[in-house]
Amino acid sequence: MGSFIEISEVGPRDGLQSIKRIMPLAAKKAWITAEADCGVPEIEVGSFVPAKILPQLADTAKLVAHARSIDGLKVAVLVPNLRGAQDAIKAGTHKITIPLSASETHSLANVKRTHKQMLAAVREIANLIKSAPKNKRPLFEGGISTAFGCTLEGAIPKAKILELAHALMDAGCDEVGLSDTTGYATPDHVISLVKAVKNVVGEQNLKGLHLHNTRGLGLTNVFAALEHGITTIDASLGGIGGCPFAPGASGNIVTEDLVFMLDSMGFKTGIDLGALLKVRDIVTDALPGEPMYGFIPDAGLPKS
Repeated sequence: MGSFIEISEVGPRDGLQSIKRIMPLAAKKAWITAEADCGVPEIEVGSFVPAKILPQLADTAKLVAHARSIDGLKVAVLVPNLRGAQDAIKAGTHKITIPLSASETHSLANVKRTHKQMLAAVREIANLIKSAPKNKRPLFEGGISTAFGCTLEGAIPKAKILELAHALMDAGCDEVGLSDTTGYATPDHVISLVKAVKNVVGEQNLKGLHLHNTRGLGLTNVFAALEHGITTIDASLGGIGGCPFAPGASGNIVTEDLVFMLDSMGFKTGIDLGALLKVRDIVTDALPGEPMYGFIPDAGLPKS
């Protein structure tokens, strides 16, 4: 204990993409600023996708510019293709993630690309990054979505996950991440897959997990992951969000609950939990009526 665990706030991207209502740009900026002020080290501010597909994220470039003005904040985005990566690099993001779904059925529904097509895009993006000046090269993560199972395709063989993890690194990614897009993961599954992928890509090339709390195991799965060297965990303020192209994929881990658990266990997050709880007001004011989740926001902090 005492180790630093990086929490990556994904609410402005993963949280908002599944909500039909569009949050005003000013509110998004206020949300990002407030979380950074609380000590959140990394925020995924949006995704460079066509506005006709996800109008909720059409202002991502403006949010990157705003977030880049905040000292010390790492600015992350998701990109589905080369065009998105070009826009992300032009905007000045620090980290880009491309989603490669282990389930090809989900990949076709989510980005309309096969595994072969997505890996070709990864190679193009890796070459693009290499051609940029060193001070403008973002970290390039290959995120393996539906890694723990898919509502469209069912269980995904471990061999397929390992094949894709190796292929992503071979195509030029700096690291890989594992995503429980549909909330199927269990602690034993997390341990087994993390250990297996680390054996393929190297201990330092799998640092982060994106877990959902769809079936109530989000924080339990985090605990299992921490026991096996994972140091970055994605979470969403109020637990909002999920993949709109995967049926039943609700329930991001609640950032507030995650910070409480890690703090209570003696890990360092650098986040002021009391201040973080107040950030919820920005989201609820901008999205009245949208449900927000979390045990700590409801129960409050213990006196100790």
